[in-house]
Amino acid sequence: MIIDCHCHAGKGDLMTAPWNTDAPIDPYLRRAQAAGIGKTVVFAAFHSDYAQANLQVARIVARYPSRLIGFAFVHAARDTGRIHQMVERAVTRWKFRGIKLHGYDAMPTREVCEAAKAFRVPLLMDVVGKAEIVEMLAPQYPEVDFIIPHLGSFADDWQAQQRVVDQLVRYPNVYADTSGVRRFDYVVQAVKRAGAHKVLFGSDGPWLHPGVEIHKIRLLGLPPEQQSLVLGGNILRLIRKARVGNSAVQTTKAAHPVAPVNGHSNDSDNRLPPGTHLEYVL
Repeated sequence: MIIDCHCHAGKGDLMTAPWNTDAPIDPYLRRAQAAGIGKTVVFAAFHSDYAQANLQVARIVARYPSRLIGFAFVHAARDTGRIHQMVERAVTRWKFRGIKLHGYDAMPTREVCEAAKAFRVPLLMDVVGKAEIVEMLAPQYPEVDFIIPHLGSFADDWQAQQRVVDQLVRYPNVYADTSGVRRFDYVVQAVKRAGAHKVLFGSDGPWLHPGVEIHKIRLLGLPPEQQSLVLGGNILRLIRKARVGNSAVQTTKAAHPVAPVNGHSNDSDNRLPPGTHLEYVL
């Protein structure tokens, strides 16, 4: 099965650029189906309140439970003190299987990494070209799987991408996705030096076409078993480790008391519509 590990969904509320205004899922899904993509990891667009943005994503995933897998977006600075609770809500109520964080908002903190460790979910973190951040996190949290999108830089910072390739080789818990990587030879280097088990196909949909992004993987000319890892096997292996549902509840009880999100411990605004159930078949 082909799994796209990097796609946004839902509406942002900042409205100064496409990536914080709207990430429509329906055009993406039509393109993904045409490209042969079976499942897609989705997370919010940039937003001023990721608790609400994650709820939007949960409702979108509930519309397409056989095709979408949710990740919880957090802001490492603005959400300080409630990140564990935000992730707990996502993995227990909505069965999300990862965390997304963007360095444009704030770089990862110990609080974010501890939440990823507690729930055994991967942390997909855009380091916006600051590959040195990976050097701080990976050895401190060997139990956490870090996925570096765009091979470290959507902005074509070739020095950052080279550093991330080196980090893929040196750190067993560091992975990279291929979304938006225009310098194709760095994708070649990543697979050749680190191995196909360290590279994940991602599209950065809906703004980048998944059919274009998947073609880059096919052009690598990998043996079938290696191509299968990049196109879905690797992300599937990482998200299957997650503690979700009842196991996540036990993790939370053991580590933290139940705490409110947005000042409410039983806020109906954070629930899915009645009768909604999220069940992934992974």
